[in-house]
Amino acid sequence: MRQRWRWQVSAGAATVVCASLLAQGGVAAAGTAASTARGGAQVAAARQARAGHAIKAVPAWNPVKKTLRPGMTGADVKKVQQRLRTLHYYPGSVDGQFGADTLEAVWAFKEVQGLRTRRNPDDIGAAMERRLANPRAPSPVSDHHQNNRIDVSLRHEYLVLYRHGKVRLISHVSTGGGYYYPCPGDASQTCGPAITPTGNFEALSFLPGWVQVPLGEMFNPVFFIGTAYAMHGDTDVPRTPASHGCVRMPMDIAEFFHELFTIPGTPVYIRHR
Repeated sequence: MRQRWRWQVSAGAATVVCASLLAQGGVAAAGTAASTARGGAQVAAARQARAGHAIKAVPAWNPVKKTLRPGMTGADVKKVQQRLRTLHYYPGSVDGQFGADTLEAVWAFKEVQGLRTRRNPDDIGAAMERRLANPRAPSPVSDHHQNNRIDVSLRHEYLVLYRHGKVRLISHVSTGGGYYYPCPGDASQTCGPAITPTGNFEALSFLPGWVQVPLGEMFNPVFFIGTAYAMHGDTDVPRTPASHGCVRMPMDIAEFFHELFTIPGTPVYIRHR
């Protein structure tokens, strides 16, 4: 969400210093109609795109041999989209259109491969082509290697879902931006900094649709600290950290993310790695 809770560091540990969302006015889940009206087309496209999709063994990669940029269309874009899907990223529909969903998958791939560059970060060029041919697996963020878990890298801004010891999904995310912001209920006061806490957590609960909280909204949140911090969909998931502390993910991924693991119980590890 664009508005979130503050926390402070005490003796090296994250301490939530706000009351729970319920105590501050409650967590309100929007109805199905509201969810459809807001981002509904994107959600429906994601549902259709993944229908019948099965990850297969990674085949050899034949380079496209030209730079691809957002807004481009055609067989070369479709080829890259299919490759990203095969590597467990999620570019949305494999339709040959280099849109927002594909761009976010490109960001995630570059983040895992260490290819985040200052120039042309959105392009698919020679460096990314080489990695598509020989991709690097995401490094675990902690020494906890449970077969079923979620890793979140704050350093590189990506999330990895493991099922049965194998990568099931890799997503770009946007975490705490480190800034200060007006406190809920009293705009004259400053809260913050906006930081995503590190530690060992677990998926606690899920609420469907748009959820209204005192500092904003979340889509399909999976909470990992009470009813305050969540992994959730947002219409704004920039390449850099920008949230108030939660883990934002693309809307198309948030639509089905909660279906891929056990709630409650799945471990969530968040680190600056």
